[in-house]
Amino acid sequence: MRVFLSAGEPSGDHHAALLCRAIRARCPEAVCVGLGGPEMARAGCELVADLTQLAVMWFLRVIVNIHRFVELARRAERSFLDDPPDVCVLVDFPGFHWWLAWRAKRHGIPVVFYCPPQIWAWASWRIGKMRRLVDHVLSALPFEHDWFMAQGMASTMVGHPFFDEQLAADPPDTAASAGPLVLLLPGSRGQEIEANLGCLVRAARMVEARVPSARFVIAALHQRHATTISQQLSGALAVEQPARLSVAAGRTSALIPQADAAMSVSGSVSLELLAARVPTVIVYSISRWAYVVQSWLRHTRAFTLVNLLAIPEPIGPLQPVWRPPRELAPADPAMLFPEYLAVQDPAPAASGHVIDWLTDPMIRERSVNALEKLAQQVAQPGSATRAAAAVLAIAVGGCPEAAVAELDCQSTKPTEQAA
Repeated sequence: MRVFLSAGEPSGDHHAALLCRAIRARCPEAVCVGLGGPEMARAGCELVADLTQLAVMWFLRVIVNIHRFVELARRAERSFLDDPPDVCVLVDFPGFHWWLAWRAKRHGIPVVFYCPPQIWAWASWRIGKMRRLVDHVLSALPFEHDWFMAQGMASTMVGHPFFDEQLAADPPDTAASAGPLVLLLPGSRGQEIEANLGCLVRAARMVEARVPSARFVIAALHQRHATTISQQLSGALAVEQPARLSVAAGRTSALIPQADAAMSVSGSVSLELLAARVPTVIVYSISRWAYVVQSWLRHTRAFTLVNLLAIPEPIGPLQPVWRPPRELAPADPAMLFPEYLAVQDPAPAASGHVIDWLTDPMIRERSVNALEKLAQQVAQPGSATRAAAAVLAIAVGGCPEAAVAELDCQSTKPTEQAA
C-alpha cells in the first residue's frame, strides 16, 4: 500500500502528519510519501520536497513563485510514474493542488481531498473543476459535507483534525501568573502578520489601560515569525505595546488552554480556541480594494469557522458593495466570536470585547457557555482515524462511508458495554 500525501501550509502539514500516523497505525505496511513539511517528515512520510515553504497569499505573489510550483508538480508527477501510489490525498492549498490532482487523475490515481478547499465560501464556480479532478471529499465540517453532497460530490464526514488532540497546557509560569492572560494570534503567514500585528498590539494596549494586571503573549507559529514580530515590536510598534507583552514561538496549542481571552486573525486556529472554550474576538485588516472584491466573491454570512458552525444557514451570498463603509460596522451579536473584517482600525472594538470578558464575570460566563454548547456538538476527536479508514478503503476500491461507519460503530461498543 502506497499513499501520496500533499500539504502546502503549516496547518495542512499538521493535519497530514496526523493522517500519516493514523494510516500507518491501521495499515503498518503502508508507505506514505509526498509533498509537505517537517511535521509530515517526523510522522514518517518520505518527502519529495518541502511544499510548506511556498505558503503564499494573493495572486501576484503566486505569479512570482509560479516556476517553483511548476517544478514541484513535475517532481511529484515523476514520483507517480516511478512508483505509482494507490491513492493521492490532498490537504487544503487548492491553487497548487488543482495542478497535482490533474496529474494524478491522468495517471489513473484516485484523488481524495482531506480538509477540502472552502469553495463554498469563496469560489463556488470551482465545483465543476472539483467534480472533474477529485474522486472523493473527506469533509471536516457538517455544513461543508451537506454542501458538497448537494453539489454532486462524493463526500464522507470525518470531522476536523484540530479536534483530534487533547489540548495540553504548559505548566503555568509562576513568575508571571498573576493577572489574566490574553493571547494574540497574528496568523500563520507573513502577510497576515504584517497586516494585523499592529492592530492586535494597539488593542492590547487599550486592554491594559483598563485591566493593568493583564498579561499578553503573541503566539508565533515558529521562530522565524517570532523574530519578525520581535523586530516590529522593537521598531515601529515600540511605543504602542503594553508593558507585559512577550512572544512565544511554536507553543500556540499549549498556550490556548491557559488563555482567559484571545484576539486572533481569522483561520482554522479558531477551532482550537473553540475546543478550549476561550472567548475570542476575530480581526482581519484588509485594503479598501480587497474589501470590495471579497464582497463580490464571498458566499458566507461569516468568515470565521466557529461562527459558520454556530449560525443557521451559513452559506449564502453577501450583498456586494462598490465601496467599503465609512465606519467600522458593529459585530453581529449572533456570532459566538465577534468578528471584524475591517478597512478601518478594529483595535478599539476588539479591545472592548476583551475588556468586557476580563472585567464582567457574567459576560464571560455567557460566552464560555455558548462555546461549550457548540463544542459539545462539533468538537469531537477522531478525524484522522476516520480519514485513514476512508483513504485505505478508497485505495483498494472499497466504500469509504462503510469503513468510517464501521469504525464509529466499533468505537461506541466499549461505551455501550460499560453502560
